[in-house]
Amino acid sequence: MDISKMIELARGDKKVDLVLKNARLINVFSGDIHLTNVAVHQDRIIGMGDYQAKEQIDLKGKYLVPGFMDGHVHLESSMVTPAEFARAVVPLGTTSVIIDPHEIANVMGLDGIRYMLEASQGLPLDVYIMLPSCVPSTHMETSGAELTSYDLSLLMGNERVLGLAEMMNFPGVISGDKQVLDKIRIAREKRIDGHAPGLGGKGLCAYIGAGIRSDHECTTLEEAKEKLRLGMYIMVRQGTAARNLEDLLPLINSENSRNCFFVTDDRHPQDLLEEGHINFLVKKAVKLGLDPIKAIQMATINTAEYFRLADVGGIGPGYRADMVVLKDLENFEVEKVFKRGKLVAQNGKILPGKIRKEKVTIRSSMNVDWMGLKGFDIPAQEGKVLVIEVVPGQIVTKKLVVSPRVEKGRVATDIERDILKLAVVERHMASGNVGIGLVKGFGLKGGALASSVAHDSHNIVIVGAKDEDMMTAAIEVVRMKGGQVVVKEDEVIASLPLPLAGLMTDGSLEETEDKVKQLNRAATDLGCRLRDPFMTLSFLALPVIPELKLTDKGLVDVEKFQIVSLFVKSG
Repeated sequence: MDISKMIELARGDKKVDLVLKNARLINVFSGDIHLTNVAVHQDRIIGMGDYQAKEQIDLKGKYLVPGFMDGHVHLESSMVTPAEFARAVVPLGTTSVIIDPHEIANVMGLDGIRYMLEASQGLPLDVYIMLPSCVPSTHMETSGAELTSYDLSLLMGNERVLGLAEMMNFPGVISGDKQVLDKIRIAREKRIDGHAPGLGGKGLCAYIGAGIRSDHECTTLEEAKEKLRLGMYIMVRQGTAARNLEDLLPLINSENSRNCFFVTDDRHPQDLLEEGHINFLVKKAVKLGLDPIKAIQMATINTAEYFRLADVGGIGPGYRADMVVLKDLENFEVEKVFKRGKLVAQNGKILPGKIRKEKVTIRSSMNVDWMGLKGFDIPAQEGKVLVIEVVPGQIVTKKLVVSPRVEKGRVATDIERDILKLAVVERHMASGNVGIGLVKGFGLKGGALASSVAHDSHNIVIVGAKDEDMMTAAIEVVRMKGGQVVVKEDEVIASLPLPLAGLMTDGSLEETEDKVKQLNRAATDLGCRLRDPFMTLSFLALPVIPELKLTDKGLVDVEKFQIVSLFVKSG
């Protein structure tokens, strides 16, 4: 809007488009709640007070807050398209998300990022992008692409690109790796997000000194406090795989709350539909004792200010008219959602015609060398074996050393001790690579689970009690052009096709949730005791999260940051 027109309207010289009367405004600037009228024209907030308007809506004392913002999310984790994601989260009060498309970028490179940009245009949800910093995340896996600093520079000037996403290669930063530092240099004028679980001391100082200003990997109060004291913004994460809100909430007080904001990181369909999105984090934080105004600041203005979005995150003159009407400050039930001054959702439903799906084509992403695939045998050697132990509710794992069960010169699964085989099959370059290891914590008594969602390189990850079932699962994933599957006695008993990069479906969130539930029920029938086994499975191939992980190149000791043998010598 022209500045002169904005001033003219703010003076009250002409009618505005809309006035929201009798709003109990939760003011994220002043930190208080006051009754007022809010004037809106086109996509901007004009002012507070008595204004003449073409349309009036009486809120009758209901609470008015800025549109919620998710400060860090991998949209692909919802397993639906950007349009379908918007249909799900906008009625929950989310009007802006800052995504890191490194899932699809690891599969398709710049083409994947461009797909996310194009497919998220014209939605009642602002989708900003942080460019993936680590594609691939490490040298210890095979991804579908490699993005250099030059590649990233081609998109850094896009107005929807806010900077460089989570810098997972913190050893590379601390050691001064040239390629890593080149990526940081091209983003110095924008934001650079962190990803440094457990990092502290001088190493953390070096990491922050490079220009990295946030972190969403804090799991303990002590870790978050150290990072906050050194100038980092703390992203308080409550997703599907990692849930840290309750542990970190005691950190937040009146003096530091403006340097903290909410993120989901990964949010599965079932959690979106049953719990919610950022509205759920606000509600949970308040229920745990956080002041409602601080909670709403963490969901709005704090996020906007960190990402240097000057006209988003608050309700004030000149700000974008992204607003949410809440019925109360206990359940945080969303009644109305306004996006750029227009009512787009009401009573939990998107209004007709507000979602326009962009028809964006995307190539197939499955390329497996079946002729070179040697199966999942593990020839026995002397000594003990390393086993990845799952930590329920977390993406970190533990390292176990056990004596293996051996049959006919081969390491076998051990159902009695819950030790199963884990495999990662490379699916981008048809290299024939297969990483094979052992895992504890799934509880399967038979069958196999497989998925083409396997952070970050998204090769095919398989866990099973029987080699034949594992192979059947891998074949079905490729046949579907990507997806998730449960196999029992060599038969597919549940599946979810994910033909968009092996990560997303073009179906609805409800359909996707139903298939996810079928997968989970089928896994439970096989004896699995994890709440979300496929989310857990997807992180077992991520070689930047301690302690042990598996990639297509082998078993990774994350603390040593190197591939290690499955076998360890006794004594």
